[in-house]
Amino acid sequence: MGSVIGAMGCSNSVSDRKSERVIRAAILIQNWYRLTVARLEMKRRYSLSIFQSIEYAEEQDQLQLSNFFTFMLDHCTHPDSVSHIFTSPSVSQVVDEGLSLIEFEKKINVPDSYYGPRLSFPLTVKDANALLHAFRNEQLLHARYVLQLLSETRRVLKEMPNITHLSTSYTKEITVCGDLHGNLDDLLLIFYKNGLPSEQNRYVFNGDFVDRGQNSMEILIILFAFLLIYPNDLHLNRGNHEDYIMNLRYGFTKEVSKKYKDHGKQILGLLQDVFSWLPLATIIDSKVLILHGGISDSTDLDFLNTLERNKLKSLMRPPKSVRDGQDQAKERIPTASKHIANQNVAGKTQHITSSGSTESSGSNLTPEPTPKEWKQILDILWSDPRSQNGCTPNKCRGGGCYFGPDVTAKLFKKYNLKMLIRSHEFKPEGYEISHGGKVITIFSASNYYEEGSNRGAYIKLNPELIPRFVQYRVSKYTRRQNLRERVGTIESSALKSLRETIYAHRAELTSAFAKYDLNGTGKISVNDWAAAMESVLQLELPWRMLRSQLAQTNSDGEVDFMSCFYDLKIGQPVKEIQPALVETLCRYRKDLEIIFNIIDKDHSGLISLEEFRQTWKLFASHLGIDVHDESLDKLVLSIDYNKDGHIDFNEFLEAFHVVQRLEKKANS
Repeated sequence: MGSVIGAMGCSNSVSDRKSERVIRAAILIQNWYRLTVARLEMKRRYSLSIFQSIEYAEEQDQLQLSNFFTFMLDHCTHPDSVSHIFTSPSVSQVVDEGLSLIEFEKKINVPDSYYGPRLSFPLTVKDANALLHAFRNEQLLHARYVLQLLSETRRVLKEMPNITHLSTSYTKEITVCGDLHGNLDDLLLIFYKNGLPSEQNRYVFNGDFVDRGQNSMEILIILFAFLLIYPNDLHLNRGNHEDYIMNLRYGFTKEVSKKYKDHGKQILGLLQDVFSWLPLATIIDSKVLILHGGISDSTDLDFLNTLERNKLKSLMRPPKSVRDGQDQAKERIPTASKHIANQNVAGKTQHITSSGSTESSGSNLTPEPTPKEWKQILDILWSDPRSQNGCTPNKCRGGGCYFGPDVTAKLFKKYNLKMLIRSHEFKPEGYEISHGGKVITIFSASNYYEEGSNRGAYIKLNPELIPRFVQYRVSKYTRRQNLRERVGTIESSALKSLRETIYAHRAELTSAFAKYDLNGTGKISVNDWAAAMESVLQLELPWRMLRSQLAQTNSDGEVDFMSCFYDLKIGQPVKEIQPALVETLCRYRKDLEIIFNIIDKDHSGLISLEEFRQTWKLFASHLGIDVHDESLDKLVLSIDYNKDGHIDFNEFLEAFHVVQRLEKKANS
């Protein structure tokens, strides 16, 4: 009996030890999994931080480029190439406001070979469904129908107030969507999940329909079509990208010109007017304020409701009194730049009046907005919420402000509001709640930075005004990838963008590193390296964490700071040219692309050597860049490949594109 009990006890002991080992193994596996997921989440977060920091830096560059256009207008001889950007060839000249739908039919022929949708006005749901079907199959709507649609849209928008008031009593719910940024698949998925707009299914689209994505035009056509069919049930707010100068940088202008070569100028001209007539905000049940960006401590809804919104064709062009104030703050335009500005930049003439304003033909007769009107709209289209109290300038974007919970509370008390719904900011989950539940950010463009980078979302508001969030992600490739692969793709793309930025600032970074390298060893501490990176790039990134991805260290843990540039080079080597000039051209290649496309009015892709030389000199002078004439002349001659006196600037821009020689190896 005792032996049996002893055997049983031994058996239990062995069993207990096995169970213990299994539990330990399970705990180890669980800990490993949690650590792996945590590391991947850390990589995902810093990758998204890189994308967002570079995005905001580009917005600052856009504001700087707009200042350059203003500089050219106020100081130089370039009316035909630049002044039309701001005088916006009065839209009535591009598409006469009185031009009827029948006259469009007479002026623009639709050939029998066209197999896309054929619209008839007034539009019906059948027309909208035809558009959806065509765009799913990557068909284009003919230019005649586009112009007719835009003309009708302008007519309807002009009758709408600056701030639209809606009530949930008419329907069970209202759907609010955020930024789409040309991602047609997101819009189609929203309609698939949530239903098409109708009298029973009302929508508010909160701006930024265009730019970045490939199908901005299709999104506008669909939204405008439903607006015409259901003007009381589909509502559109203006975003900061419904701005023709923003469109120059972020792709919409290029998209329209490419898709509608013959009528692109007409379409873009009419869109300038349509964008300026978009309502500024929507209020639901007198409690929920919906606008694109945010608010400031001076936001005045009563004033916003009464101003002439169509005067603001572009917020990138401040009123003259504001520009004069900015000029007085700077008041250091180099003598050289004034000299260059007075040259005949494009072989044309423009006279400067005694008051300093330019005289040019075809100026827009639309009255200029007042500084208060400009500032009020700038704040609601560009601002972002922050957790800290107060209202401070939005330095990351370069426009609008950061507003805290106290600013929100003050506005809510003044207008008896309950909730602010805004968009404008990328959010990994498609939405974010802040200011104690009073402010909601909604972002509807999934995969915004890279495939798998984020979800999109929209809000369902019921009569009790309780928000319900619906998330989604358009999945083309990510379903085939596991979590590690998805994060790896995002990280790789983010680091590629960051390395391009690093190379473009090589000279400044090298100088900053040298200040810490007192003995000239080429090595500095990680802390000093991180400080130098931030002082030059000002991206507010976790540089110490990113160090292993960007630079090599020695056995003592010191950073070989020149290793930041080892695996980077310019796409096509340009010999015998000042290295600093090469880096500068690389840094400003996007700005130059915009400028050259403006100069190239016939869309040939070619500009003369003299146009290039003088435009670059003027741009460099405006930015305070020191450029040697000899080096610039060598550059101009080297990129005139067939020696015909013209530059194919698409080839030129490609020549100054940063590429990575080798896949970067992490060296810890």
